[in-house]
Amino acid sequence: MQVVILAGGKQSTLNDGKEGIPKPMAELGGKPLIWHIMKIYSFYGLKDFIVCGGYKLNMIKEYFQNFYFYQSDITVDLQNNIIKIHKKHVEDWNVTVVNTGLLSSTGKRVSMIQNFLRDDDFIVTYGDCLSNINLNSLINYHKKSNKIATLVVTKPTGRNSLLPLDEEGMMRDTKEGNLISAELNDNAWMSAYTMVFKKQVFDYLKGNYDLEKQLFVELSECREMTTYKHKGFWQAIETARDRDKLEELWNENIAPWKIWC
Repeated sequence: MQVVILAGGKQSTLNDGKEGIPKPMAELGGKPLIWHIMKIYSFYGLKDFIVCGGYKLNMIKEYFQNFYFYQSDITVDLQNNIIKIHKKHVEDWNVTVVNTGLLSSTGKRVSMIQNFLRDDDFIVTYGDCLSNINLNSLINYHKKSNKIATLVVTKPTGRNSLLPLDEEGMMRDTKEGNLISAELNDNAWMSAYTMVFKKQVFDYLKGNYDLEKQLFVELSECREMTTYKHKGFWQAIETARDRDKLEELWNENIAPWKIWC
């Protein structure tokens, strides 16, 4: 199953005042966020990635073009212009980087990579979120549901809009803006910005559709969407404070998303 990473949004504010970079390229533990995301997925054997780029796309392309070089120790003979590579370490990933535009909606970005998809099902995730979602369990849940879309939901962080779910995990009231208030509500859930789709989803993606505000609403109304409840670690990296908190966990070797070792 292929993994689509949405990485084309506006510049990151996580770069300590330096020149703007795509948020998935902001560093955490000396590695870009997108590397952490790919390590999580590859742990589950998901190693074929499609990156939907936009803002400073070339920075993402250059990272993967030179990935082998960046991951190795080197000796440079400046006089003879010879580079010797030591401690070679490469990932067995296949990475496709696609220009999906600067201002495209999330749905538009997904629709633009349709021709790169091979399987009947695929995963879409945002390039600024880390978690320890059990991806095997998620994929099995999606396939058993026989729905077009499965959205991972997590407990609210206090920042994001809440999803009105019924007892079966379906969205029960899909009017935009008519979202439940969830203070002290154990039934409150929010999007974890990870989802599994069948290819049939492209029959519903129209124009510049937004995944959350339009596509999920339509799929919910025709009962073609379900939710997978994740109760473990999940964190969106939206501010420098978010990044610093995760950096501390990484440095202390207790990062809950570091499931690969």
